[in-house]
Amino acid sequence: MDKILTEVSARHVHLSKQDGEKLFGSGKELKKIKDLSQPGEFSAEQKVDLKTSKNILKEVRIIGPWREQTQVEISQTDAYFLGLNPPIRESGDLADSEKCVLIGPQGEVNLSAGVIVAQRHLHLDLFTAKKNNLKNKDLVSVKIDSEKRSLVFHQVVVRVDSNFEPAFHIDTDEGNAAGIKKTALGEIIK
Repeated sequence: MDKILTEVSARHVHLSKQDGEKLFGSGKELKKIKDLSQPGEFSAEQKVDLKTSKNILKEVRIIGPWREQTQVEISQTDAYFLGLNPPIRESGDLADSEKCVLIGPQGEVNLSAGVIVAQRHLHLDLFTAKKNNLKNKDLVSVKIDSEKRSLVFHQVVVRVDSNFEPAFHIDTDEGNAAGIKKTALGEIIK
């Protein structure tokens, strides 16, 4: 199987335009500071605070562009800190997820749902998926060889789209467990 770029995805927020305007002001757009590995996605200059009844996480990065629904992706360690018990889900699956308050410079948004721990996932373009005999929603394992903490991640959901660039995404807790700072190479295991 192919070696695959493995990226650690830190806590972040995807905003709907409507919620973005509540937080940053009417007509404000997200300001790109750098492109991310998936085409069209970028790290925005804007940040928000995440507030629960227990704690506040300060300056959480916004990922653009605007989305249909606002979604907060945190690690399990963040969840403990915030006093939440979010489900582990694929992006966009927000039913019965946790709530929080987003605080921006111009206002607040009370999310009644939208906080998840992202399911580890593998982005594949059509060619790479076909080459590796994989299809959307398959479950695979990915082996990470690192200097001191090699391990295999199981239950990795495959996401296939013609616009994707091949990349395996894990959260900060998972990256720490494998001794990965930002990126590494992994091997897809069926």
